[in-house]
Amino acid sequence: MPEDSVDKLNMVTCTAPVNIAVIKYWGKRNEELILPINSSLSVTLHQDQLKTTTTVASSRSFQEDRIWLNGNEEDISHPRLQSCLREIRRLARKRRSDGDPGVDVTGLSHKVHVCSVNNFPTAAGLASSAAGFACLVYTLARVFGVEGELSGIARQGSGSACRSMYGGFVQWIMGQRDDGKDSIAQQVAPETHWPELRVLVLVASAERKPVGSTSGMQTSVETSRLLKHRADSVVPGRMEEMVEAVHRKDFATFAELTMKDSNQFHATCLDTYPPIFYLNNVSRQVISLVHQYNRHYRDIRVAYTFDAGPNAVIYTLQENVAEFVQVVRHFFPPETNGGQFLKGLPVDCVDLSEELKNAISLAPMPKGIGYIINTKAGPGPCVVEHPNQHLLGPDGLPKNA
Repeated sequence: MPEDSVDKLNMVTCTAPVNIAVIKYWGKRNEELILPINSSLSVTLHQDQLKTTTTVASSRSFQEDRIWLNGNEEDISHPRLQSCLREIRRLARKRRSDGDPGVDVTGLSHKVHVCSVNNFPTAAGLASSAAGFACLVYTLARVFGVEGELSGIARQGSGSACRSMYGGFVQWIMGQRDDGKDSIAQQVAPETHWPELRVLVLVASAERKPVGSTSGMQTSVETSRLLKHRADSVVPGRMEEMVEAVHRKDFATFAELTMKDSNQFHATCLDTYPPIFYLNNVSRQVISLVHQYNRHYRDIRVAYTFDAGPNAVIYTLQENVAEFVQVVRHFFPPETNGGQFLKGLPVDCVDLSEELKNAISLAPMPKGIGYIINTKAGPGPCVVEHPNQHLLGPDGLPKNA
């Protein structure tokens, strides 16, 4: 029998989105299962601008599981990767033992090769691990014929990955059970719900952040009393208000809650001992800029939020995008000979009034912002149908290696 008919590759490629939390997740009650101390809520960003693409191939000829991330082979024995692989294989075996004829029994023992790439900077505070683990779990599930609720598995790779399993507006319910079975993500509203909402990612720094999220959270849980107060007394009410604001498309409430929650998250980082500083001078300048812009109009037109990194994520409505992008360009003058300052959705050019420029009393900070990505809410993970999009070749190795 020809060798290739014996060693046929089962190959699937999927993409998954980044999500940006407006009610933050910070702190775990169980490190191993990644169970959070509070619920959280996020907006899934559009994959046209920000996504992870992952190809998974399985074959009886593979000697071991292997993984390549952004061109480099990584250690697949990492506990979180193993957790996702183990859970998907367990569910596949369970489906088979339950008598599901759709599960390929021969493939259950096959090793996998995984190749994953991001179209945005990794470890820059842009939730790359969320998109990465969501994509991994979604793709593995397709390869092994697993269906149903997958956000609980993605959560065990990276907490916020569970929210990237859905499009639009997504809440991660913290759950109460010790086994974590009720700590899952749910869609609050689809990406089509609020078409006017826009998201501007202001990339202040594409460098690796000084304190990783995992170790930062652990120290905060151990040392910050403010974090405990936030989880117990602040977030539950905020979650209800935020879900309501999303349903009503009430931008003023959505924006105010988003900024207050970002501020409080970074306050808990400061309350951690020793303190953690994720924001830098550019971040603080953006915060001032947003408040002065809103004050000028006597209206909340833009909102900022910052994850565990210096990049600002701005929420606004489509009608304000062109002017606010121009405001950012004015107060953070880009390098004239540099790359493209604005990426993503196109934006009209507008002139700023002298009145607005004078109202924002900030000294320009040249090159403070590297570039802006203009995007909007988008769909959850999806399968890439065209075989030429596979990241692995017929030999099961990365195509561009």
